[in-house]
Amino acid sequence: MTKGEEENNIKNIEERLEQLSSKFSKNDSLVIILAAGHGKRIRSSTSKMLHTIWGVPSIERVRLAVKNGINKSNITIVVGIKALEVANAVGKQANTNFAYQEQQLGTGHAVKVGLEKSDLKNIKYCYVIYADMGLIDSNTMKEFHDEFMKAKTDMILMTAMYDGPKGSNYYGRVLRTRGLTKDHKKSQYREGNKGQVMGVIEYKDILALKDDEDLVKAYKDEKFEYGKDELLDSMHEYVAGIYGFKIEPLLNLIKELKANNAQNELYLTDLIEMFVNNNLSISTYMPKDNRVVLGFNDKTVLKEMESIARNNVYNKLKNIITIYDGEDFFIDNSVVEQILEIDKDEKPLDIYIGKGAYIGKGVKINYGVYIDHGARLEGNIELGEHTYIGDNALVSCLDNQKMVLSNNVQIYAGNQIRGNVYIGENTVLERGVNVTGSDKHPLSIGKNVLIKGVSYIYGSIVDDNAYIEHCIFYYSHIKAVLDENGKVIKCRFIRPKEEGIESVVKLKDENTKKTKKK
Repeated sequence: MTKGEEENNIKNIEERLEQLSSKFSKNDSLVIILAAGHGKRIRSSTSKMLHTIWGVPSIERVRLAVKNGINKSNITIVVGIKALEVANAVGKQANTNFAYQEQQLGTGHAVKVGLEKSDLKNIKYCYVIYADMGLIDSNTMKEFHDEFMKAKTDMILMTAMYDGPKGSNYYGRVLRTRGLTKDHKKSQYREGNKGQVMGVIEYKDILALKDDEDLVKAYKDEKFEYGKDELLDSMHEYVAGIYGFKIEPLLNLIKELKANNAQNELYLTDLIEMFVNNNLSISTYMPKDNRVVLGFNDKTVLKEMESIARNNVYNKLKNIITIYDGEDFFIDNSVVEQILEIDKDEKPLDIYIGKGAYIGKGVKINYGVYIDHGARLEGNIELGEHTYIGDNALVSCLDNQKMVLSNNVQIYAGNQIRGNVYIGENTVLERGVNVTGSDKHPLSIGKNVLIKGVSYIYGSIVDDNAYIEHCIFYYSHIKAVLDENGKVIKCRFIRPKEEGIESVVKLKDENTKKTKKK
């Protein structure tokens, strides 16, 4: 790409980001979401930020947690690699702004870019969070915000305790004052079991230390030292990747960040030591569950986070509905909320979810619904009471379509129901039946209908009580006509007129012709 082409590309990106951005509210909180990195270790052409956890891109999970946790906050999302893919996935949102980080020069630089692109007129507090922290929830963000307001400090850090295998702690370690100083004197800056935060050392900078080299850090008039092995193996508190700042000291100090580290980048964590050196106060907050602060750099951790998200859903629902296999199912969060809401009536739900079943966004659940193993439901689907969806059945419609399966409808194993479809009460679609309704030609099937055999119906109307077996219907009206005994006449073996029959030869006829030629 030539310099001119590169400049034009940047211009196009920034213009599109401007279109997706919206004005800030008068609220005094700004949240900067860092979503500029690609994540080489994830080894995917998809942006790291767009990898999904429980059906939702990580960036969107973080945005929703922030939006719902810090009420009415303004949000700036810093994008970089695959900027437009990430921004388009988020879309235009209220009080949300996009900033483009052309070069990835570190987390500190990303925050500087975010601040420069934000309207700070009413802002008093700034929070920073990484977009790969897809398990963060609104309750944790609310508690973090509330703790910051209560502490009245200049900065707050969310920290956590590492409890994984030795040698796999790649997080930046929190450095605190401790009982004895470098000179083996009792420290005056330690209260109880916790010392004062002095700074953070990143994992790669620990590795850059010589084996016999100690790290020495000062807190006011005292100095403390830490050995390399101690930093690697014995210090477990780490910065979780979520920060809160009073805006004025942040703006004053972030411009002084220097890239004096192994990565030659501007580290956001260096601000901690800078705040300490300027006699600014720092508090910390540790979430109840360390798992909410997990971030992913590779597929292994992403898979672990997906498992945690699934387990969270299972624990919410396990005593309300029956889930055959807690390790193999999917229920979209919107459907989970529906189930929790209707459970408030304290009536038995009698909902069954089979192994490998998938219930996507837009599905409206109901009492007595039975979704068997491997069944998949996607789209704006309204399920009546006691609906049955058989093994590996596919029930789906597009976002602009609607499907209604009324009370006691039965869809047998392997069937496919697609598009704009209405099916009336007590109707049964036995195995081998596929039906479709389009935008122009919706499908309507009445009450008490039986459809069986290898049948396909598209864009038609089927009257109440009709009987269909081994039939194909397009744009048809299938009536429930009665015979002289008052019974419904069965529609059987009805097919459209064939076309291209001259291209079809029975195998025995074809073999006979070949034999004669010999």
